[in-house]
Amino acid sequence: MKAITYDRYGPPEVLRLQDVPDPVPGEGELLVRVRAASANARDWHFLRGDPYAMRLQFGLRAPRTPILGSDVSGVVEAVGPGVTRFRTGDEVYADLETGAFAELVRAPEDRVAAKPARLTHEQAAAMPLAAVTALQGDRAAPGERVLVIGAAGGVGTFAVQLAARRGAEVTAVCSGRNAELVRSLGAQEAIDYTTEDPTAGDRRYDTIFQLAGTAPAGRLRRALAPGGTLLLSSGEPRGRVFGPLGRIARAKLLSPFTRQRIVVFMAEPSTADLDELRGLADAGELTPVIDRTYPLADTAEALRHLETNHARGKIVITAEPQ
Repeated sequence: MKAITYDRYGPPEVLRLQDVPDPVPGEGELLVRVRAASANARDWHFLRGDPYAMRLQFGLRAPRTPILGSDVSGVVEAVGPGVTRFRTGDEVYADLETGAFAELVRAPEDRVAAKPARLTHEQAAAMPLAAVTALQGDRAAPGERVLVIGAAGGVGTFAVQLAARRGAEVTAVCSGRNAELVRSLGAQEAIDYTTEDPTAGDRRYDTIFQLAGTAPAGRLRRALAPGGTLLLSSGEPRGRVFGPLGRIARAKLLSPFTRQRIVVFMAEPSTADLDELRGLADAGELTPVIDRTYPLADTAEALRHLETNHARGKIVITAEPQ
């Protein structure tokens, strides 16, 4: 099969399209023919080995795993021993550890769900990590005020839709060019972060969902209602050694000393959540936003665009059917 591989940390130029052996599904695994995958910020963090602290887990001098990509949508090519929920020919989507930027990928059954029937493979591939993160962070109640920072990004476009669906009053923070987009997703108001500080003024929010930027928790709390919740899920680094870890640590230290809740979280893979998202998508209540689509051979360009530009929604990578 063809796959995008890398054997050293660096810019997108280190990626190569190569022929590699087809993976073989093991116990409890599926072999999925990739129709589409989507790029996430963690892909270019893994590509660059940045922040450096992450190399302790993923390879000190060079990456331990040569193929990037976690979000995938495709067709089951084969099943390994012990697989009970899927069979050859099923359309599925999944949030995997790695390996999705290829024509074939091994997928543990417990990280796979049936693909939303209403969506294309490109749309389905845009959902797993971003939509699950938005779903697991969705604390909105009818009538509550919710501020979504990074509302036009991959997670933000789902977070706005989910909060609006619950009847919350959503204010979206994004660039001015994306104001119309976030309003179309359900936001009542859009704040252009290039001209206005969303934490200034007298308005208070019941929930602030930070999905972009490096604003410290102390500043964000100024716009939080008493007893409100601040959700920190921004992976944007400040410093190449520890990245956002210092900001996260300071937020955790602050949390016990305030009535406001400060929650630092990273989404956990969940097939139950993928099943719930499939239901919402098939009911027409959740729609992925795709910025650009690239063929597998142009994965380096896709990651370059993701890293250097503010994508509207998701970047999707497609593999040609065999």
